[in-house]
Amino acid sequence: MLHEKLNWRYATKAMDPSKKVPRAKLDAIIEAINLAPTSSGLQPFEVLVITNDDLRAKLRAVAWDQAQITDSTYLLVFAAWDNYTAERIDRVVTQTHKERGTPLEVLNGYYDTLKANYLPRSADVNYAHAARQAYIALGIALTAAAFEEVDATPMEGFDPDAVDEILGLREKGLRSVTLMPIGYRAQSGDRLLGAKKVRKPLSELITEIA
Repeated sequence: MLHEKLNWRYATKAMDPSKKVPRAKLDAIIEAINLAPTSSGLQPFEVLVITNDDLRAKLRAVAWDQAQITDSTYLLVFAAWDNYTAERIDRVVTQTHKERGTPLEVLNGYYDTLKANYLPRSADVNYAHAARQAYIALGIALTAAAFEEVDATPMEGFDPDAVDEILGLREKGLRSVTLMPIGYRAQSGDRLLGAKKVRKPLSELITEIA
């Protein structure tokens, strides 16, 4: 089943704006994103779900005019923390203590060590680490979309500074990482529609070390 769904999905280049993805399918994808694993459980990113037509038109203009941005039902923007701070890490500690009941002295022992490693690093290094966590969630989101039989396209082809400005992300301590339009594939105008997946043979991809 998993392999069938992953073989069905592809980076859809043309979406049919007349076909709308039900909200329940979006919610299932969002829940999967929330369940994605992240380093130390920090979830150092946020996801913006954009349906506003004016905003999406502005984003399309700074994203190589990719039509999926405006033709999809929803546009997801994955935005990572611009830096790790004591306050952000402490919020995770507080939530974990509240929901699991783990003693604070146990949690603080671990997360104080984490702070000692993360906080002295440059903001760019920490942003890059946070962005990698967002990519883990992106992979989960793409898989969830395939299970919901919804088309989704991961996108790096955009001006991140312009996206940050349009969405006011820097003021929120965030930086855009990747975009993911969600919709339904158009039956014409997409060179990849129905194309065979091209992947390395496993002999070139996988090395087993006993």
